[in-house]
Amino acid sequence: MALTYDDIAEQQADIVRLLLHHIHAPLPDGRFLRGVLPSPPPAAEVRIVTGPQRAQRASAPDDLMAWEIPLRTIDDSEELAGPNDVLGIVRALNTGTQIFSSSRVDTVMGMTLIHVDPAQVAPVGPGECDNAFTILRTLTYPWTEEQPDPRLRGFLLQGPDRMRLYVDHEEDTDVVAADVRPSGALTALLAALPSLIEERERMVRGDIDDPHCSRLINLVDW
Repeated sequence: MALTYDDIAEQQADIVRLLLHHIHAPLPDGRFLRGVLPSPPPAAEVRIVTGPQRAQRASAPDDLMAWEIPLRTIDDSEELAGPNDVLGIVRALNTGTQIFSSSRVDTVMGMTLIHVDPAQVAPVGPGECDNAFTILRTLTYPWTEEQPDPRLRGFLLQGPDRMRLYVDHEEDTDVVAADVRPSGALTALLAALPSLIEERERMVRGDIDDPHCSRLINLVDW
């Protein structure tokens, strides 16, 4: 059976779920995971953002690097790359100095964007801590195919006290982005999020410099 964009969206969401804890775990070069972005449809890709653990200003895209990684396996089969595959590639890319041809270098949202060729990367396999985390996570948060609604498709840590969430809603793979303030009223925000993302009056009007969403909601002052 041919893969659909629903399959790709589900895999993107699974990758987000399993990479979240790496915002606290340094990569080999000392940088950290700062975001997981859902590539615009119909691309079977995911964009992993890396950078310093703490940005010095509210928005510092020039400090960040986005790695666009294809989710289709090298033999182009119906199987999609999983979270551990993606993490292994990201770790390899953040080990030592990397040189890329100009044809693979682009920009997105002010960040340098690298189009990764997985065939040219030797992934770094999971270590002892990864396996320990898998055991502990499985015992405390057993895996289930049922995901919350709205479903988290991605996130971007934009700087001090600002984060962009990428979600879809009610089996619709159309991505909505919501800017939030982590120091705000989190319990109330999370409870109200399903209805807030439907409120058209909260939409940011005009051109949005973010190809990863169809619309942007500003909840920073909510």
